[in-house]
Amino acid sequence: MKELQADFTQYILEFKKPSGTSRGVLQKKKSYFIKIWEADNPENYRIGECGLLKGLSIDAVPEYSATLQEVCDNINEYKNNFKSKLEQFPSIVFGLEMALQDFQNEESLHILFPSPFTQGEESIQINGLIWMGTVDFMKEQIKQKLEQNFQCIKLKIGAINFEEELNILKKIREEYSPDVLELRVDANGAFSPEDALEKLKRLSELNLHSIEQPIRQKQWEAMAKLCEQTPLPIALDEELIGVLGKENKQNLLETIKPQYIILKPSLVGGFDASKEWIDLAEMQEIGSWLTSALESNIGLNAIAQWTYQFINEPGKENRKMPQGLGTGKLYTNNFDSPMYLKGENLFFDPQASWDYNLF
Repeated sequence: MKELQADFTQYILEFKKPSGTSRGVLQKKKSYFIKIWEADNPENYRIGECGLLKGLSIDAVPEYSATLQEVCDNINEYKNNFKSKLEQFPSIVFGLEMALQDFQNEESLHILFPSPFTQGEESIQINGLIWMGTVDFMKEQIKQKLEQNFQCIKLKIGAINFEEELNILKKIREEYSPDVLELRVDANGAFSPEDALEKLKRLSELNLHSIEQPIRQKQWEAMAKLCEQTPLPIALDEELIGVLGKENKQNLLETIKPQYIILKPSLVGGFDASKEWIDLAEMQEIGSWLTSALESNIGLNAIAQWTYQFINEPGKENRKMPQGLGTGKLYTNNFDSPMYLKGENLFFDPQASWDYNLF
């Protein structure tokens, strides 16, 4: 690769509506964008998104901007070994991996992994996400997703009264059987180890697909016991964040033995780090799927393209399930992109153009 130069900028994404999780309500989301270009050809540039989630990202630290500046000032020193040098900064690894991968395809900006998806021929089935809020707000979201013919919806639970959440799920299940509608729930660690199993038993009566992170991360013994006894498949999400190195990843999976793991590339260190998790999990017959982490359409585009390849890897039919990709419609100031949603399927229009002015 030629001599490179780099710069970065910060961008605040504004939510259209406050979005609730068990960790609080989100109104803004901070992202950093890194731009890399050829020193002798500034018009040939690529962009990567370094997205942070407060309370989740291990690299949301005071020296984050200084680290990004160091990387940009010395991009030619970092470009070949950034994954090892920046292990403690998974979102920066993801942004660099995204931008440098984009250079592999010289003809088109933002085409990282050419495929039938980027050619507009095939799509990615996604789940419909139901944010926490009042009962009426959650019911309205569910109604909209069902009208859009989603076959899989995921509800974030744990913020309002459990009995009310259970009642919402019961009413959905009374109207839609498991054959018609797959239901997933995400507790974001809201349950206590003491009451989690009882809640999982009650949820399992509704024929749910799975529950994400029923108790807070870093309680390996309690989570392992829960995964062993649960009547409802458990998917680890936050539990994977900050677990670095192949040996530590393998130790976590062998200790907890979850039914599924969920990968957010910008939180676990990019595509190669996600693949390492997936390969280790599949050796133990643990399923997996991918989700975005509230990135802008720039980051979502990269994750969607990699997800298409993940789903369609030969001999991996078990991966063909709805993925947890966003749709870019959460924000008032997102960027126009070639991606669009038709029903429950995410498409890419190769004739459409991008619209952003970051640098």
